[in-house]
Amino acid sequence: MLRERTTLLILDAYFLLYLALLLKIGYDRVKLTLRKKSIKKLKRRIPWIEHIINEKNAGDLNLESPSPKLQTERRSLCLICRGVRGLCGRNRCPAILKLYSFMKTRNAVSSNEMIGSSPPGVFVGRIGYPYVYAGPLVPPFIGDTSLFDLPEQWLGKTDEEIIKFRISLIRGKFKVNVKKPWRNKNFLDKTLEIALSRNPVDTEVIFRKKPSGRILLDGTLQPMGPSAVLEQMKIGSFKTDFRIEKAYSDEDLRSEEAIFNLYLSGIPVSRIQRAFSVGAFGLKSQRRLVPTRWSITAVDSMISRNLIEKKVKGNNPI
Repeated sequence: MLRERTTLLILDAYFLLYLALLLKIGYDRVKLTLRKKSIKKLKRRIPWIEHIINEKNAGDLNLESPSPKLQTERRSLCLICRGVRGLCGRNRCPAILKLYSFMKTRNAVSSNEMIGSSPPGVFVGRIGYPYVYAGPLVPPFIGDTSLFDLPEQWLGKTDEEIIKFRISLIRGKFKVNVKKPWRNKNFLDKTLEIALSRNPVDTEVIFRKKPSGRILLDGTLQPMGPSAVLEQMKIGSFKTDFRIEKAYSDEDLRSEEAIFNLYLSGIPVSRIQRAFSVGAFGLKSQRRLVPTRWSITAVDSMISRNLIEKKVKGNNPI
């Protein structure tokens, strides 16, 4: 009798062990299936990424929020390379680096409200000119972010570091008529103050929706992180460079003269471009916002033209 009872207990134990094993196998299969579905979902959203991203990394990305869109020029090498052929000659694909940094930055913003230290940085768009989107660039953390929008200090930095700097900048934006910017005076004044600052500016922003957007692969503009329309914006104390402030206060000084004088005084070109894009220079009646892409070209052109006329041509021929 005792032997039969012992045998039954052993059989029951084996049965329970077998049942637990089946449950474990079933759980693992369900988990693997869900993971594969998530990976397929990611690859479906970003069509060419399946060739350059492994399953482990794909599963680590947050797929609950809308996926970013990759946007590039029609003749870009990225469309031909797709991250596999290495046509750009770099060790790591910039598109994939931007993707990872973009997702991390977007996931770091948990709500519509955010506080961060602008490098300082601003961006003025060009689509729909003269009605464009403009606004500050703000990372989701407080600290010394001056390197994030200062290309002159990027020498020696790796591609990964620079992309991390730029993608962490979230773009707050508001719509404005560049020819009549005073109609959106509240946001514009704060954006102007950020652009004229020489140190990082603590900025509190409230967005209409959680930041999202697309990853832009462009050879002209520096990369940026997600974007969202501004609802409110507050900024902390800031300090301006007296040389830029003097040029801003002089409403009878032409923009080209102001830009060249600032360049000769040692102001970094990126800071001059930033101030020029928010309409800080020129005659009072002619000041207006300039899209960032155009301001980069315009400032470079004005500086180089003046250097040729006033410096190079005055030298003795070789």
